[in-house]
Amino acid sequence: MSSVTLEHVSKRFGNAKGVAEVDIHIESGEFFTFLGPSGCGKTTTLRMIAGFYFPNEGRIRFGGQDVTSLPPHKRNTGMVFQNYALFPHMTVAENIAFGLQVRKMPKHEIKERVTKIQQLVRLDSYGDRRVDQLSGGQQQRVALARALVIEPQILLLDEPLSNLDAKLRDETRQEIKRLQMELGITTIYVTHDQAEAMSMSDRIMVMQGGEVQQIGAPHEIYHQPLNRFVASFIGETNLLEGVVESVERGIVRLRITPEVVLSGLVQNASPRCKLAAGEKTTVSIRPETIQEAADSAGENIVKGTIQFAEFTGSSTQYVTNAGAFSLRSMMISQGKRVKQRGEEILLHIPHEHVYFVG
Repeated sequence: MSSVTLEHVSKRFGNAKGVAEVDIHIESGEFFTFLGPSGCGKTTTLRMIAGFYFPNEGRIRFGGQDVTSLPPHKRNTGMVFQNYALFPHMTVAENIAFGLQVRKMPKHEIKERVTKIQQLVRLDSYGDRRVDQLSGGQQQRVALARALVIEPQILLLDEPLSNLDAKLRDETRQEIKRLQMELGITTIYVTHDQAEAMSMSDRIMVMQGGEVQQIGAPHEIYHQPLNRFVASFIGETNLLEGVVESVERGIVRLRITPEVVLSGLVQNASPRCKLAAGEKTTVSIRPETIQEAADSAGENIVKGTIQFAEFTGSSTQYVTNAGAFSLRSMMISQGKRVKQRGEEILLHIPHEHVYFVG
């Protein structure tokens, strides 16, 4: 296995920016995800690591080796494409063996490796079947086996689950994570799906407009977003704008409306925030952190009228009109009566869950 380092890597397509100044280090054996919307630069970055694109600036290193100008076949990476890129006229075993045959390995070694990898991806009884006779999930596992059979230093996956239905996507996601943990292989995964990124990754790089927005563990990305884009792209959140009234003893008081002032901790502020009296800033508040209050006493109490209530069994999701703004909240059911549209409600926002994102 190998670590992967990108040092100030940029890629342009004519006058159009692909990615700019990507600077990351991926540890050996890490599951690292590039996450972002379509056109953000995540696949371009992955293709530079694979060797399909060469950067205009910067260096790419696998361990201590500079691979910036090496062609794909000299990088020892295995890649799973979004459309799988399988050969429909070949059997499962023939598809898996293809990369080994190109490398001109002895036939007995090819057979041993193919048999072993088929067992690993749970396709050991499908070797003689044509890939066009397989389900989408089975084809995905064939593509994964073909990438792994060459024993690459690094596994690259470009939106590998996007063609599967929701249930199969969940099952295959668990299968990929199981294989990665079992093999301990350095894995770089590209997706626009936040749930995939959050559930599978050791760390995530969030991208937008060809630039890195934030790098961190899933819980850091979710609970401590560095800016408005990350806060809104990862899961659901409430973004409220206000003006700082005061910063005293580690507590920031932010006036949202003439009637509503929220307090939060200075330590929960993005480095980009200007937390000084009179400065405008934005806070991110996750729906699940908002609680129903028994009375209006205390700080961070918001009074409103329920606009929408959705009971899902384990929880109820509310949209509450608080005058100049609305709040989304998610409350665990615990046998409580579901409030209905038009009812008034008091909401409490704990100050430790108020994050200043600038």
